[in-house]
Amino acid sequence: LTAEFAKATLIESESKTASIVAALDAYFRDGSGLEAIPVDVAMTAFQAAVWRALRSIPAGQTRTYAEVAASIGRPTAYRAVAQACASNPVALVVPCHRVVGKAGVGGYRWGVERKEALLALEGGDGSGDD
Repeated sequence: LTAEFAKATLIESESKTASIVAALDAYFRDGSGLEAIPVDVAMTAFQAAVWRALRSIPAGQTRTYAEVAASIGRPTAYRAVAQACASNPVALVVPCHRVVGKAGVGGYRWGVERKEALLALEGGDGSGDD
């Protein structure tokens, strides 16, 4: 964290992290809980719209890049949606693994194997037809 957020003051606080740990525990137990984790990272207005849309995709379901683009009112911006997913620094909290290409799972910043494992954990197949 220190390397990535060089200007931040990091303060250890069990009370502040307990709710995040509980939310992650719920996610790994039953796929719920991610919506309870706040997102406080620098982002453009477009990224914010995309990431908000991603957080609304239920666990176990997927959307294509084009479907996400349409959901934010920018139906031709599917490549920009893919870029917003690729620049997401907070995996799980902003579940970009739930976005797939028309042909299936496709790429993922942290590796296709991890994306497939997360989709399997959530009960989705990565087909984009959920």
